[in-house]
Amino acid sequence: MQKRELIFKGNEKQVFATDNPHQVIFRYTDVTVAYNNIKRARFVGKGVLDNQISAILLGYLNQNGIETHFIEVVGPDEQLCRKIEIIPLQVVIRNRLTASEATRLGVEDGFKPGNTVVEMRYNNSELGDPLINKSHAVALGLMTYEELEHVTEVALQANKLLGEYLHRAGIELVDMRLEFGRASDNGHIIISDEISPDTCRFWDEATGEKLDKDRFRLDLSDVVASYKIVLDRLNQLQ
Repeated sequence: MQKRELIFKGNEKQVFATDNPHQVIFRYTDVTVAYNNIKRARFVGKGVLDNQISAILLGYLNQNGIETHFIEVVGPDEQLCRKIEIIPLQVVIRNRLTASEATRLGVEDGFKPGNTVVEMRYNNSELGDPLINKSHAVALGLMTYEELEHVTEVALQANKLLGEYLHRAGIELVDMRLEFGRASDNGHIIISDEISPDTCRFWDEATGEKLDKDRFRLDLSDVVASYKIVLDRLNQLQ
């Protein structure tokens, strides 16, 4: 496998082509952004932690029958992934309602509903990633109704698997944002982005301490130290 030209440059990740037309290399950067790129900073070592955490969680899903783009770690901040055609849709799974979602719905921060809340967002930063429903997604040509049912089922399965797995590490999976794409090797719609403290809310089960990007959003400090706690606990499960 040879790393070739840069084909995508984002704030928190870069994607490189390889000599295999169906594989790419994801490189995680130390940059952190929030509030649609209004707030940004660099934390030395964060990219390495995101790479390793995401590799463990995506690998766990792969091992349990949920297809993701992850193949293997190929460097401290790099992983080999299946190439996908991006679908600009986010599926957000909420086990608790917190932050802006709690405010929007007028409930206490951290409210735990009797069901699992599933949201869909149009992945368009210029529009602020607006909430949409399945009819909107079909109208925009993002997916068919059948495909939307599939990704919803996959997202709920991933939530159950990862929630139980993280519980073993003393971490509560509060919510997570999943992105999907069509794999170039077989055409399947698969999970196609990181699963890390940058895309999930992780709370310490014993103390309620935030171990995710909210530490940056809310100026709580110790961003890298909190991510390292997550990685250390996951490594203890290996």
